[in-house]
Amino acid sequence: MLYHLLVPLADEHIVFNVFRYTSFRTAWAMITALLFCYFVFPAFIRWMKARKMAQIIRDDGPQEHIESKVGTPTMGGVPMILGIALAGLLWCRLDKPVVWIALTVLLGYGVIGFIDDWKKVMEKSSDGLAGRWKIVLQLIFGGVPLVLGVHFGVIGTEVWMPFVKGFAVDIWWFYLAFGLFILVGTSNAVNLTDGLDGLAIGPVMTSAVTFGILAYIAGHAGFSEYLNIPGVDGSGELTILCMAVVGAGLGFLWYNAYPAQIFMGDVGSLALGGLLGILAILTKQEILLALVGGIFVLEALSVIIQVASFKLTGKRVFAMAPIHHHYEKQDWSEPKIIVRFWIISILLALVALTTLKLR
Repeated sequence: MLYHLLVPLADEHIVFNVFRYTSFRTAWAMITALLFCYFVFPAFIRWMKARKMAQIIRDDGPQEHIESKVGTPTMGGVPMILGIALAGLLWCRLDKPVVWIALTVLLGYGVIGFIDDWKKVMEKSSDGLAGRWKIVLQLIFGGVPLVLGVHFGVIGTEVWMPFVKGFAVDIWWFYLAFGLFILVGTSNAVNLTDGLDGLAIGPVMTSAVTFGILAYIAGHAGFSEYLNIPGVDGSGELTILCMAVVGAGLGFLWYNAYPAQIFMGDVGSLALGGLLGILAILTKQEILLALVGGIFVLEALSVIIQVASFKLTGKRVFAMAPIHHHYEKQDWSEPKIIVRFWIISILLALVALTTLKLR
């Protein structure tokens, strides 16, 4: 919005010329989201506590975990989503379709998570929205922008291989099923990861920074050609959204760091997971997402392995799934698990970025 309002004034007042630069708008988007979350969260936490809208804790986890989490407010993703959306609308170029696609997925998946969280806190149950309805809504809110993006040529149907120079496979309209798998899988994987104070938001921010770098390169003709990655019109604007995620994440982490004053809730985890998925799709880095978000993949696989093993053999592979609870059962302290998962996430992001030179 500010780009469209102020850049036309640059010819008369040179100070407004800074709004042309992606780097300037990226920095201020991050600051905007951070300050919004930092100042909104205290009132939001008080409001949630006054209405006793607390997270419903699983009763099969470690006893210390249960006792320390009971009564903590949830739905912290609401201020985060609002902060990211506000920063995006203020600082992005709104004439770029990729911005609207990303915001649509963020807000759409946020609505799904909000319904799920609301049912949990109102019904005082950990069940929430039925799984089948959650998937149906994820397919709808992900499918509509995907179909429109492919139809109007905003989203290409090629899948690029991250470790091979200039190699891509065009899967035509099968790409819709592939894209939906990414969106639904990523959003649910982030949701599974959100089980300890600050555990999910760390890898989310790391992934957002990584995709911010990839988006900037894809939006710069010279860089994308040199590094042999597909150029994407308007992709540089996604860098602004990515750093807004980091800003909102830092603002949230101020209150979510161990011991948490508020939890993200499904409204945050589903929305942020969906956003990471659509960022991978829009930047044509779908395969690389599995490496960038390796922590989320690990968490989701641990649940799949646990369920499959128990159904087939009657035995459990892990003491408890998702895998962060397994380490809790092994008497690892919560901060140790969180920090070590963050470290792994950073290492995976660095490895993912090195693939740029392998092409």
